Amino acid sequence: LGHDQALMRVASELKFAYPELAEELNMINLELRAGKARAEALRNLADRTGVPDLSALVTMLIQTDKFGTSVAQSLRVASETLRTKRRQRAEEAAAKTGVKMVFPLVFCIFPAIWVVTIGPAAIKFVTVLFPMIEQMDK
Repeated sequence: LGHDQALMRVASELKFAYPELAEELNMINLELRAGKARAEALRNLADRTGVPDLSALVTMLIQTDKFGTSVAQSLRVASETLRTKRRQRAEEAAAKTGVKMVFPLVFCIFPAIWVVTIGPAAIKFVTVLFPMIEQMDK
């Protein structure tokens, strides 16, 4: 498949799973049919969306088209880069969850645990201590 046909096929396959992306790819196809250069249509995609990862993909596609390099190899490298970024974002989010859990632990869970563990001992302490105090007052 050529670039234009590949974009059309990807747009049709993504129609149900990712309708917004499919719409953007259809917009590129319409721009290409209207006579715009492929590089300009791809740049318009990057400008419309404002997604940094998509802008990097567009730049890569323009360069492969300009220099005649393998699109498949470039897409493999780009997909590996995106996977690495996604993994790093997930690790960063996982590292932040410990800090986010401090408030619920301290104010919700720990008091309940203290009531269950220290409560019976406190009740026993009070029931023993008050009679002793009353005897000392007499």
